[in-house]
Amino acid sequence: MRPAPRKIDLRKTLFLLPNIITLSSIFCGFDSIRISGEATNNNDDYFRASLMLVFALFFDMLDGRVARLTKTQSAFGLQIDSLADVISFGVAPALLVYKWSLHQLGTVGFVCSFLFAAAGAVRLARFNVLSMGENGAPTKPGKYIVGLPVPGAAGILVSLILADNTLHLAGPKYLYAMAGLTVFLSFLMVSTIKFRSFKDLRLNVRTFALVGFAVGSSAIVSLQTKPAFVLVWLLGFYVIIGVGETIFNFVSPRHDTEPRASIPPRTIPPRP
Repeated sequence: MRPAPRKIDLRKTLFLLPNIITLSSIFCGFDSIRISGEATNNNDDYFRASLMLVFALFFDMLDGRVARLTKTQSAFGLQIDSLADVISFGVAPALLVYKWSLHQLGTVGFVCSFLFAAAGAVRLARFNVLSMGENGAPTKPGKYIVGLPVPGAAGILVSLILADNTLHLAGPKYLYAMAGLTVFLSFLMVSTIKFRSFKDLRLNVRTFALVGFAVGSSAIVSLQTKPAFVLVWLLGFYVIIGVGETIFNFVSPRHDTEPRASIPPRTIPPRP
């Protein structure tokens, strides 16, 4: 008799889908590193390396949504996603900004670039710890994220490199500004400043006002400067919201809607 055909477990197949998307993000980051390493002060090379990181950002946004849609979130998915972010949004943009601009500062530029990669790794390690429950499974994402997300920090650097053909930002005129921005983004990633995750967005007047402002201001930035600066503005606006809310909550603690909720409380053993 012929053995009965094995049934395909569709759930296990679906489990592979978000991980394949995450691996695609790693591939884009790896290819960006390759292009940056082979670049010879050619703007086209840096543009292609930046474009690969834009694709990596797309895959990074996609894998989590696919996992939630297919209900295949897992501790493995959380870990591989963070490892992908270290490569694609920590090491790759750090090397890219060093080869593109900061190498002109010698050791100082090297240290600034390394700080970005190191801060990204620390930020992701902390995120993993805060995102896991007692059984190791991922917890439901909260209203706020502690520290600037690594893809957001990388996106600011990448968008500036993409806009380089307009203002020649890699030149000596902007050299120290780029070094300062790289260090500042590194600080934001490892800071305890809380940035909105936008997981709680609802269709109300406040949401429409925020979207309307983002679209309107982006149109103004595009018309007044160049379309390439729209992404710089949107990511910069996101940073301004996080820093502004933190300052406001520090001055008026009663308005803090989620005080330190992202950090698990310490357990104090009973006295003997």
